[in-house]
Amino acid sequence: MPIISSPLLLLDGALSGPAAVVIEGDRIVEVRPGRPSVSDDHLALGEGILSPGLIDLQVNGAFGIDFIAAEAGDWERIAGTFPATGVTSFQPTFTTAPIDTLVGGLRRASAAREKLHGGPCARLLGVHVEGPFLSPARAGVHPTEHMLHPLAEHLDALLADDAAASAITMLTLAPELPGAIEAIRRLVARGIRVSMGHTDATAAQVRRATDAGASMVTHIFNAQRGLGHREPGVAGQGLADDRLTVGLIADLMHVSAEIVAVVMRAAAGRVALVTDAIAAAGMPPGQYVLGDILIDVGEDGLPRDGAGAIAGSTLTLDSAVRNVVSVGVAPAAALHAATRVPADLIGRSDLGRIESGALADLVWFTDDLRPQRTWVGGQPSRAAGGVTILESAGAPVLL
Repeated sequence: MPIISSPLLLLDGALSGPAAVVIEGDRIVEVRPGRPSVSDDHLALGEGILSPGLIDLQVNGAFGIDFIAAEAGDWERIAGTFPATGVTSFQPTFTTAPIDTLVGGLRRASAAREKLHGGPCARLLGVHVEGPFLSPARAGVHPTEHMLHPLAEHLDALLADDAAASAITMLTLAPELPGAIEAIRRLVARGIRVSMGHTDATAAQVRRATDAGASMVTHIFNAQRGLGHREPGVAGQGLADDRLTVGLIADLMHVSAEIVAVVMRAAAGRVALVTDAIAAAGMPPGQYVLGDILIDVGEDGLPRDGAGAIAGSTLTLDSAVRNVVSVGVAPAAALHAATRVPADLIGRSDLGRIESGALADLVWFTDDLRPQRTWVGGQPSRAAGGVTILESAGAPVLL
């Protein structure tokens, strides 16, 4: 059986070691303390950290591809390239669009998930639908003309196609909208996680939605009612309520370094790092699309629409981990926020951890948290087309 040993491993949210991971098929069957004897099946890592594979729950596009329009070959390129950033599982995110556009994208994603299953590429977990049940008051760059209330007839239209509906694993909505509480209960009953975002809800409204089954706050502090000392808003309630996981875009531009540190401390153990990346991630500056919106990416790497509003990011998840460490957070806590926390949120006890029975999705990081090698289901990954991802001027560049 293959064995990978490392001086440090992320085990139960802490860095410890040395230890060895024993793999059989696509699973971890044992974690042994110490270093095993040398054998043909033993890969001994001399330095760095062995971590579970990173999991991105909110990513709109990457490597020149906008996910809602992705075709079969696009999905293969995406899934084959993500492991170069340490990502072994991802939840592609579709932003607000007409229902029939969303359903078409969901069908294509469902077919891609089946085709990619079992390959040495990142796992397509299912789709995060971010909209159309959002608040025009906190629209960001989402097109308000396509926004709807989460009433039964609109939810019926989204869920009517079985193949499309089966692809949905998470849905972001504004909990103050008419019909939202019943929609949350209905979605949760189907096994779909509900996150709250693009919302002007009060803390009390967020609390009621959480009571109904909502479990996450989408990209905390962005496109939502902020933190007030008398009205905690979405952000304040998200930080205060232990039932909620908070998504954090740690590019140090969506939220400042100081707020990244505050979030990581206030919601310790329940922060899920996300990228909210668009098609420009891994690409040079230029023009890209997010749904049907034209986006400009300048030399600072920050995407903006024609009015200058921030439109997603060009962040990669390994960069997010390093950014969190740069503000004083321990490496183990930063890695935990990109592995175990998102896995637990979506109910995947076989992901995001190095333990017996888990899938052998692993990343070997250097001591400064740069991915050197990635395994998916125990198989070494290979970047699609031999691409290499570098960083330049604060933004990743795909060569």
